[in-house]
Amino acid sequence: MPKRVSLAVNHVPVDLDYFVAGYIERVVGGIIASLHDTGEIEALELIVDSEGRVRISLNNADVSLKEFPVEIIRSTLEGVVAPLKGVERVLNPIEIRIETG
Repeated sequence: MPKRVSLAVNHVPVDLDYFVAGYIERVVGGIIASLHDTGEIEALELIVDSEGRVRISLNNADVSLKEFPVEIIRSTLEGVVAPLKGVERVLNPIEIRIETG
C-alpha cells in the first residue's frame, strides 16, 4: 500500500517529488527496521529537535532510543535533507511523517 511522506525543516514544509519521498521512506524504513521491537510503519512521526534529540512515534507508540542510535539517526537525516531544494542550512527541527495511504 502506498505511503504518504511529509517533511518539514525549520517548521517549513518541503515539497517532495516522487524520488525524494520514496528515498526518505526507504531511509526511515531502514532506520525503523534496525531498531529493536519495531514493526511495519502504519503511522510514523520522527522529529529531530533543536537540541539534537530524536523522538520517534511508531504506530502511536513511542520508541525509546539510546544515545548512539540518536547520533546516527540525527546525522543520517541531516545528510538526507540538507541538499534538498528550499532547505536552509539550519536544520532544526526536522519533522518527518509517514502514513499508510
